Amino acid sequence: MKKVLIILAAVLSFSLTACSQGNNKKENKEMKTLVVYFSATGTTKAAAQQLAKEKNADLYEITPEVPYTAADLDWRDKTSRSTIEMQDKTSRPAIKGRCENIADYDTVWIGFPVWWYTAPTIINTFIEAHDLSGKTLNVFATSGGSGVTGSANDLKKAYPQYTWGESRLMN
Repeated sequence: MKKVLIILAAVLSFSLTACSQGNNKKENKEMKTLVVYFSATGTTKAAAQQLAKEKNADLYEITPEVPYTAADLDWRDKTSRSTIEMQDKTSRPAIKGRCENIADYDTVWIGFPVWWYTAPTIINTFIEAHDLSGKTLNVFATSGGSGVTGSANDLKKAYPQYTWGESRLMN
């Protein structure tokens, strides 16, 4: 009986040590950060570059398949492309390519200019085209007059399956 207890104690001790070592390997894994951004005029691109430098992160630009012109961005024109896209919550402007190595990142910052108090619908195109499970998603935005909180809350509401972290306005 004593031998059985000693053997059981040894097996249990070995098992716990093995589990503990596995967890340490996971904890020691290098955390990688990606800054993803859409920039229609260059303002958000500059903010993304600044954030990537600050976070020692890689950069990925969301590029529309059809570039936006100045006329497309005229928010005062009810027939402009951006106005039409933002009035249709199901709009998903096509993007060029995909971020093929998104699985390599633990933290993803998603940046954009605030349009009509929220994220441009091209951001939804990017999110829906990528598996962001298991990542912490943070939001940053540029704006001439709006905050980022509404945009961040809209994304959290639209994609509750993801883990959302901080948000930051970067003007």
